[in-house]
Amino acid sequence: VVKEKNRMGECPVWEERENALVYVDINSQKVCRWSPVTNEVQSVSVDARVGSVALRQCGGYVIALGTRFAFLDWDTQAVTTILELEQDKPNNRFNDGKVDPKGRFFAGTMAEETAPGVRARRQGALYTLFPDHSVIKQLDQLDISNGLDWSLDHRTFFHIDSLSYAVHAFSYDVHTGKIACPKLLYHLEKEEQMPDGMCIDAEGKLWVACIDGGRVIRIDPETGKRIQTVRLPTPRITSCCFGGKDYSEMYVTSAYDGLDEATLAKEPHAGEIFKITGLGVKGIPQNYYAA
Repeated sequence: VVKEKNRMGECPVWEERENALVYVDINSQKVCRWSPVTNEVQSVSVDARVGSVALRQCGGYVIALGTRFAFLDWDTQAVTTILELEQDKPNNRFNDGKVDPKGRFFAGTMAEETAPGVRARRQGALYTLFPDHSVIKQLDQLDISNGLDWSLDHRTFFHIDSLSYAVHAFSYDVHTGKIACPKLLYHLEKEEQMPDGMCIDAEGKLWVACIDGGRVIRIDPETGKRIQTVRLPTPRITSCCFGGKDYSEMYVTSAYDGLDEATLAKEPHAGEIFKITGLGVKGIPQNYYAA
């Protein structure tokens, strides 16, 4: 549905009040918004790689860029820093993020590659930004903090650390926002490659985007089993969310960065955004950052 190619399209969010899909292109340092009505993509350039975007209750967005949390005013394109983190780790940046059921913004960090396939290990962390702008560190020594979501009963937090090739479940206290007691939920099969972004559907099942696996997979958190696979026409599938007027459509982002010229020539859809219909299941609306 979006032919404008993204170097590293990520973090799609359906914004009901704008009837639009909001997402980031991490490596192009842009926050983007696509209208299915006009088919137009608008974007705001920012001064660092932007790992995630989420909706703000009072309008505009909260973003995680470089190693800081910030607000983005879409109309004025103004970016206002809330807090700087990890200033002792100049090679780190924020990656995926999402707002929890109580309006707190969870986002994690990762080390950038210093050469193709080379990165410092266990440099990432997962943080929670509260509505009063205070921050706590939830997890440490992560490689690539990635996809995240919450169970429908708000008792479980799901998280991906990509280089563990797995989805983990944590107990989650909705009142304090704290997570604890990690356990392995699903380990990816070889052909599924590496887990990236993730979302939950209205039946409480998880959808995981498989980067370099060219697919999204549906996992049942009760059994820890994969129950569905949807293949897409390009390998670097990065994230997914439900949207549309009744949340029955799935939007899937992809990337072309990381593909060599020979592969790119054979991958005309790399970096585009796709819509999957007919899944027979709906998603749930996104939470808003409560400040």
